[in-house]
Amino acid sequence: MSELAIVIPCYNEGQRLAIALFRDFLTHTKGVQLLFVNDGSQDNTLEILRPLETSYPQQVTLIDLPKNEGKAEAVRHGMKRAIELEVEKVGYLDADLSTSLEECYLLSKHVQTKTPFVFGSRIMKIDNRIERKWYRFLVGRLVATVISKMLRIKVYDTQCGCKIFTRTTAQILFQEHFLSKWLFDVELFFRMIKFIGRPQMALQVKEIPLHQWIDTADSRIKFSYGFFLWLDLIKIYRHYR
Repeated sequence: MSELAIVIPCYNEGQRLAIALFRDFLTHTKGVQLLFVNDGSQDNTLEILRPLETSYPQQVTLIDLPKNEGKAEAVRHGMKRAIELEVEKVGYLDADLSTSLEECYLLSKHVQTKTPFVFGSRIMKIDNRIERKWYRFLVGRLVATVISKMLRIKVYDTQCGCKIFTRTTAQILFQEHFLSKWLFDVELFFRMIKFIGRPQMALQVKEIPLHQWIDTADSRIKFSYGFFLWLDLIKIYRHYR
């Protein structure tokens, strides 16, 4: 039985996929499977990923969605496939590897029966390296504060793209479709609150500061989404409150 399955959503990632890093990780790390979800890409993402699947048939699965469904559904498709595998833990990670594969693997070590949901956090500390553009940091902190108030739990960073779960917990959290294509992470927290109760969140959900997170120049989230982000948050709050 594999220890961990990591879902990696991909949309037009042909210029950003660091295939050499994926190959190195797969060669030196056993018991981990990578599931790439090609979310209707219009570039050469699929062509770049196919040789990787051929080279590592026991460790790499390529899921090809015929049309773009958005990050939330791409992740959900991948997680549902990962849940079908004989793995103990499942998680997802951004394709640009802002959080490295190695760090994601280390975070998975904290996932256990008593802490079935673990996620990375871009907390700036004296002994880590978190590089974010200043304007993204400021907007991100504003949004994060609003989200924390909505959830009514003390959480610093719900939006970091590295989260790992026990297989059983993932089955519950990813069963239904998401309301938002980009803010589905917030929905995961609301679903977890509904599943275990708000008092248990501090005991069963673990937020772990990352050692390194490097912002990428070509973000998948466009600046124009800023207005719709707030509409999505309102929609999510009304649905889950």
